Amino acid sequence: MARYTDASCKLCRREGQKLFLKGERCYTNKCAVGRRPYAPGQHGAQRKKMSEYGLQLREKQKAKRFYGILESQFRKYFDMANRKKGVTGDNLLQILESRLDNVVYRLGFGTTRAEARQLVTHGHFEVNGKKLNIPSYLVKVGDTIDVAEKGRKSNRFKEILDVTGSKVVPQWLEVDQENLKGKVVALPSREDIDLNVQEHLIVELYSK
Repeated sequence: MARYTDASCKLCRREGQKLFLKGERCYTNKCAVGRRPYAPGQHGAQRKKMSEYGLQLREKQKAKRFYGILESQFRKYFDMANRKKGVTGDNLLQILESRLDNVVYRLGFGTTRAEARQLVTHGHFEVNGKKLNIPSYLVKVGDTIDVAEKGRKSNRFKEILDVTGSKVVPQWLEVDQENLKGKVVALPSREDIDLNVQEHLIVELYSK
């Protein structure tokens, strides 16, 4: 499976804002966006006038990188959102938030989405009592997400909760940190999603 293997901090610098791809590091003075607030590369510090297409492309790239998704899958999610009733941009973000790896991250069972994706892939989670190792699985209202037995025997989740324990869990999720359980109580609305992106520009880009 194709994946991005270069430095994560370059993605944040290219988008000009923190995408929180490196967990706690993003909240410290080691964050690359704070130290070098310009795009990577030889000409990154030069100011460039952005075209309409450029603005639309940047919003799409920002959303893709925030959730760690490549182009083909992102386009698939857009097509799904476009077929659903309602506002396409809101539908798209709701689908992205519903990915199992993102839900694991939102519950505080991973310090970053990349770590959450790896933990899911390695079989550390159960959905509705059945082991599931597909990060792109889309959760539904009523689904329960539990740390599997082999994960409970590891100190890794204690270490993760030491970092994420004070993190605010979105209202559309419930978490029981002591028993390493979570539940989807609703699907997220746009107000529940803390992503600084203008999703209507993504819709305009794909609608051309």
